[in-house]
Formats: sequence, C-alpha cells, structure tokens
Amino acid sequence: MNLKIVSAIVLIVYISIPPATCQKVKILEEEFIFNEAPFPSCHASTIAEIPGGIIAAWFGGLHEKNPDVEIYISKKQNGKWSEPQSVANGIQHKNLRYPCWNPVLFRYPNGPLMLFYKVGKNPREWWGEVKTSFDNGATWSDAKRLPEEILGPIKNKPVLLKDGRLICPSSTEHDGWKVHFEITSDTTKSWEKIGPINGASKLQIIQPSILEYADGRMQILCRSQDRYVVESWSNDNGNTWSEPTKTTLPNPGSGIDALTLRNGFQVIIYNHNSEDLNKKGGTNRSPLNLAISQDGKNWKMIHTFENTEGEYSYPAIIQDQEGNIHATYTYHREKIKYVKLRLEE
Repeated sequence: MNLKIVSAIVLIVYISIPPATCQKVKILEEEFIFNEAPFPSCHASTIAEIPGGIIAAWFGGLHEKNPDVEIYISKKQNGKWSEPQSVANGIQHKNLRYPCWNPVLFRYPNGPLMLFYKVGKNPREWWGEVKTSFDNGATWSDAKRLPEEILGPIKNKPVLLKDGRLICPSSTEHDGWKVHFEITSDTTKSWEKIGPINGASKLQIIQPSILEYADGRMQILCRSQDRYVVESWSNDNGNTWSEPTKTTLPNPGSGIDALTLRNGFQVIIYNHNSEDLNKKGGTNRSPLNLAISQDGKNWKMIHTFENTEGEYSYPAIIQDQEGNIHATYTYHREKIKYVKLRLEE
C-alpha cells in the first residue's frame, strides 16, 4: 500500500501477530500535527512517549543552516496536538546567533524528559546541548552545554541498558564520517566515550540506531556513504564493536532509524534506494520503507510509505507501553503528520 502524505510524519504501528505472517498494513488514522507554523521549513523530527500521550520535536526555520532555526515541540494529549512551541534556540548574545539541529527526545522511566540537540554553523563545528523537563515538556530547564567532544545522541534515540547506563549513539563529520558512543550513568552529569568504531574502516558511517537481542548482543544500523545501510555488532554490552559491514538494505546516504520491538523483532524505517544522494541534488530520498527482521540479518520489506520523487527522510521510531509504534519522518520539509496503522495477515 502506498500513502501520499505531506511532511515529517508520525506513524503508529501495532504488531499483534508474528511479523513473518504480515502481508499488508492497514491505515487506521492520519492527521497533521500542525497546519500552520511560524517557520516555512522543518526537518529532523523525534518523538517520545509521555504519560497520556506523545511528544514530538523537530527543528524549524527559514531553511536548514539558517541562524533562525530553532527546536520546536508539540504534544498530543486527549486526541489533539498542541500548537508548535519553540523550546530552544542558538542565540549566543544580541549580535550572534547559530542554527539548531537534530533534536532527540528521551524520557527516563519515572524520570525526567531529556531534549538533546546541537548548536553551531554546521555538523562539522556544532556542539551538544541538553534541556530537561520534569513536567513532561510543559516547562524546560535552561540549556546545558555538554562537555567538550560530547555531542549527545546525534540523531536517533539513546537506549537505557539494564545496568542503568544510558548509551547514546553518536557520530562526527569533521574528519570523515565516524561513529562513536557516549554513555552517562547519572543523567548527563558525567560521560564516557567509546570509539570511533570505524577509525580504520573504509566505510563512512554516521547516525547509528541501536538494536538489542535476547542473548545480550547489540547491533547498530548506520547511515553510510556507500549506498547501503551499514551494521556493526557488540557482544559486551556496547564496550567493543565489530568491523562495520554493509547490510542487504540499500540506502542513498539518507538518515534511518530502527527499533527493537518487545516481541524480539527488529524494524527499520529507511529509504530503499541505492542511488547517489547527490545525483538529483539531494532530492532522491525516496521511496521510504518499513522492513522487519528477527535476526538483524534477513530483512523483509513490509510497507512503502512514499514512492514518488522527492524527499521523505530522517525517520524516528519508538514503541509505547501498549505495543504501538510511533515514528516520524520529513516530507518536503513542510509539515508533520500523524498516522496510525496496523499489520495484518
């Protein structure tokens, strides 16, 4: 089934049967998060579950890299999305302002809601900042700049490990594309850095997503410059990682996100396209697809969200306490839309 929707999209997927038997996706509901906004362009959305609803964030402004770009949020509670609200900007003083980038939301179980984001001229010079909310996004702390060389989760959500450590998937672009991890055990007061894991690899990778397996292994799936999604594995709780290798999933060097479902299956939202991202001026981030796997090696595409020429990019994905999956993606950098769907035989 193909959808034609307009903008950074939120999806809800409810999986009630073994994914191997799923043959189609049934759309149950769809709506825009906003119809009007104080910005002409938006990108890089993220979502988190909060009590009684969902919160989404993205960056918006005149265009990416423009100094007016800020971080906006909206919450869906009681069946309605709130108006977009600016919660972070890159103002340094009255004569200097930088754009904001790539927000990432994460809520600790029974704890604070964290908003990570980047500030700076470009991805090679930006730095990490974080804000904290103790009332589910109604109010936020002042911005806290992260320590030198700590950027926070670069695009995709952190994972809270069983030992209480929060592992943030991160990467840098100032010296080639390189993936590393940043770990905090005390809600960002102190940090440990692991990597980069591909320092000697010929594969250029950024923006990892973390997957977990019942036997304790961890896997990352990464955006790459090599026309495929790239993977790496860890057998020691994320302390060391295998040599990155290409998966069977094509990708035009565009952002992805992935998620471990509570039933043990893995899902990924990605552009199933192996063309060079720059071939059409960066506009060939299409189609946008959902694939599922049990072992992280053998993937089955189960849905196509978009398949017309254009940009459908930077997806994000979570699973809520009821088993629903929520995701977001950019469509033409214009709006954010909510979609509810279900997998069926």
